[in-house]
Amino acid sequence: MHIAPPSNGPLPPPLSLQAMAPLRAQVDAALERLLDVEDEAAVDPRWAALRLKVRHFALRPAKRVRPLLLLAGHALVRGQLGVSGGLLGFAAALELLHTFLLIHDDVADRARVRRGGPALHLMLGSGKRGEDLAVVAGDHLFARAVEAMLQTGLPNAPAAVRYVLSVCRHTAAGQSLDLELGAAPLNQLTLFQVLKVAQLKTARYGFVAPLVCGALLAGADPGLMTALERVGRHAGVAFQLVDDLLGLFGDDHDIGKAGGADFFEGKRTFPLVAAWARADDAGRARLESLWDAPNKDDQSLKAARSLVLAHGGRAATERVIVRTHRLAARSIAALPEAGGMRELIAAFIDSLSRRTC
Repeated sequence: MHIAPPSNGPLPPPLSLQAMAPLRAQVDAALERLLDVEDEAAVDPRWAALRLKVRHFALRPAKRVRPLLLLAGHALVRGQLGVSGGLLGFAAALELLHTFLLIHDDVADRARVRRGGPALHLMLGSGKRGEDLAVVAGDHLFARAVEAMLQTGLPNAPAAVRYVLSVCRHTAAGQSLDLELGAAPLNQLTLFQVLKVAQLKTARYGFVAPLVCGALLAGADPGLMTALERVGRHAGVAFQLVDDLLGLFGDDHDIGKAGGADFFEGKRTFPLVAAWARADDAGRARLESLWDAPNKDDQSLKAARSLVLAHGGRAATERVIVRTHRLAARSIAALPEAGGMRELIAAFIDSLSRRTC
């Protein structure tokens, strides 16, 4: 998507995730500080060893989308992109909350790779022991994240925390629905259900919450927060659908996890459900047998990709991505202009949406 420059001044240079590296580095430094909890240093050597592994996992290179969106939402209200210690702390705590959700998500999905390395439950032990310890580690990060948000001392921090926690409740509902759909026959699924999961699991907590919390921390009025919710909702769905394409058609280098991971995990993502809806009886039977096969290999992945392409699943997904991009662009254009900050949000979200596979 593209936002035209305002007529009353020049547009700042286009921003990308790479151009925002200095901010990301500051978030990473704040994240390191949050992971150093002095009152746990002498709890037990085993706990110290576990926390060290969690620390390495949490600090792996990542886009830091959520903290950067929070800083952008704050900047839209203030009219400038500036960061204080308290604001950075809140942004880093939001990333810690995201890490907690990733850990639990990987346990539920039996995922093996995350951000270019092994999933945390594989780092902590084999089988159920590793999974149990990962769940506990995730719980710890959740508590630390909320604690850190409240410790920032920002005037509106309690209200922002309440907003984040309300979103977390909806995220749990989305995860529950995702797990239920993952076990359902394809003939019982609809594209509407898949989009509902995208709204609950990705759009609300990944895009809406950061933008709204950033604005809330800056003292935004309710009207602006509603407008940012609209931006986050459309941008988040587009992001998730791109992620669905990468999860089926991407490779290890693109996505930081095993190529075709969604197929190997049997996930019912938008490209699959769209292809099944468009396929004839023979195509549907083939899709079902491939996705639900107990043993999958590279040949079955290749066949699955070909079927989704042949039955229009990828093309249908790309059309919805384009449509949600446009809706996000219109929503951003309706935001107030404040020192180029609207264009910053537009460029940042555009860079997130242009991942390819």
